[in-house]
Amino acid sequence: MIDVNQKLLVVNDLSKTFNSKGLTVKAVDDLSFTLKKGETLAIVGESGCGKSTTGKLICRLLETDSGNIYFNNSDILKLSHREFRKIRPNIQMVFQDPYSSLNPRMTIGKLLAEPIKLDKTLKLSEINKKINELITVVGLDLEDLDKYPHEFSGGQRQRISIARAIANEPQLIICDEPVSALDLLTQGHMLNLLKNLQKKYGFSYLFISHDLSVVKHISDRIGIMYQGSLVEMGQRDQVFNTPKHPYTKLLLDAMLSLSTTEALPAIEVIEKDENRRKSQCKFALRCSKFNEQCISNRVKLERYRNEHHVACCLYT
Repeated sequence: MIDVNQKLLVVNDLSKTFNSKGLTVKAVDDLSFTLKKGETLAIVGESGCGKSTTGKLICRLLETDSGNIYFNNSDILKLSHREFRKIRPNIQMVFQDPYSSLNPRMTIGKLLAEPIKLDKTLKLSEINKKINELITVVGLDLEDLDKYPHEFSGGQRQRISIARAIANEPQLIICDEPVSALDLLTQGHMLNLLKNLQKKYGFSYLFISHDLSVVKHISDRIGIMYQGSLVEMGQRDQVFNTPKHPYTKLLLDAMLSLSTTEALPAIEVIEKDENRRKSQCKFALRCSKFNEQCISNRVKLERYRNEHHVACCLYT
């Protein structure tokens, strides 16, 4: 029985800056959140808000500037690359484009065998048995093991990517826009598959998406991200039924007015006055609720009610 109050992942004051062509962009800015065992936490925001960068930082595919990432109470950023390789099988990632993450020259059977063979204690018969279990648990057939990635549809390739991700029964799976390239019917099948696998194996999901209508069906909690920081965090029903941050409300309005396959619309700058520019709130230039107290008050994610947190001076 999973203790859902036990924290699997703790991200504390995480920051990452990119420098390109003389420009400095803070992709992740003092980001903090927790993920419980067996839980699905969705991080939602526009393209470029830093959500995918966050996933890559947790996997150490990118180096952080500052902060801590605790996985099972161990700060993985303080581990050497050799030490982290021992933990890495417990943290897996499913990407938006499954084709680019699958070697086109390898059969599906060989692709699935790769992560399983990391366990040197397994016999060949045990490896083959596990491969057969993986392909069937994601809804494909045993004869598919002899095929190559190009012989499958986008949805089927994503199933194969998920099978690879769960091969070593990790504790954490980071899903980076895993259904955004799929049609609506296939999206539904994929979300159901992820939920069923979670029930079977007890995975924790960090589900990264721009689409609130998608995360509504899979998440336990939702974090709304804007320019590298969380502006609202709460239980799914809290965020959907009683949104507090003006940005969250705009995203929900966009969800109601757009099909789920469209990207979130850019939000226009309302006015470029000096008072708004003095504010510590990143959303000040776009916020219709901006007032004098937004200029002087410190803006950070604070508890509003129960597990509902918001970074807005209207609620502090």
